[in-house]
Amino acid sequence: MSMKSKIIDGLLGKIEAELSKVIIGQKEVIKLLAITVLSGGHSLIQGVPGLAKTLLVNAFARAMSLSFSRIQFTPDLVPSDITGTEIIDFSGKKQGFTFLKGPIFANIILADEINRTPPKTQAALLEAMQEKKVTILGKTYELPLPFFVFATQNPIEYQGTYPLPEAQLDRFLFRIDMDYPDYNEEMLILDVDPSDIEKVDRVLTVDEIFDYQTKVRSIFVSTKVKEYVLALCRNSRPEKSDFSFVREYVKWGIGPRGSQMLLVASKANALIKGKDFVDKEDVDEVVFPVFRHRFILNYHALAEGISTDDLIKLLISEVEKRI
Repeated sequence: MSMKSKIIDGLLGKIEAELSKVIIGQKEVIKLLAITVLSGGHSLIQGVPGLAKTLLVNAFARAMSLSFSRIQFTPDLVPSDITGTEIIDFSGKKQGFTFLKGPIFANIILADEINRTPPKTQAALLEAMQEKKVTILGKTYELPLPFFVFATQNPIEYQGTYPLPEAQLDRFLFRIDMDYPDYNEEMLILDVDPSDIEKVDRVLTVDEIFDYQTKVRSIFVSTKVKEYVLALCRNSRPEKSDFSFVREYVKWGIGPRGSQMLLVASKANALIKGKDFVDKEDVDEVVFPVFRHRFILNYHALAEGISTDDLIKLLISEVEKRI
């Protein structure tokens, strides 16, 4: 085992152990949250109400030693409610404007039910997610680092919602789908006290997070694996794909940013397993959450009941036959 492996060994288990004080099960979701942080990205969490999405992200922030801020997205939310605003300060001898920071000034932002607010307000997150800063009245303010956005949305309720534009969806590393717990997990959930979140202990420091992010960038990726990543991404685009089912059912495929994010997520996945190189298995384990929100299906696919996951499975299968 390499030195890099020894450093990372057991990290995911420690995170799961701390979160298990308030979160039962959801190990795959927790793994994807950890990969998001190691990759320096953002994630969209999709699940029905009552799955403890807010509690999960709050507990995860505590385990990562990161400040946490929850923003409830509503139809009447305006950009300044997120970023902050300048107010007149009468307290000092020299009266003037003072910037009052909004809730976005934290390490982890939970954008709760992000699709319930109009596009103008959703767009307030774009600069923050991409540039790690916000601009208010011509002045730029740096956000605290590291900075992550975890947004949630409800997959079954569309009335009164505003679907996220593709440009914003593309800035999320993952779309993480949360499902109901199994019987045994739900039996244990009956005895969970959310106030036990105070018992969640720190697993990583901020400096250690930066250190892991640096290690992710140094993970070795062979030309063969890069070719596999590009084969998946380029063949997802209907105008360029070698596959007839893509041309028939897909409106938009995976862009270059998606290619980059698939590679960095694969690197973080390899690192979290204690490896210093990426293989095909590392890519396959993260390709679904990377692709789900980037694949735009056409009406033909929807009419035939074909899901995004169906297309991803078929794409992987067909690409594998050619490598």
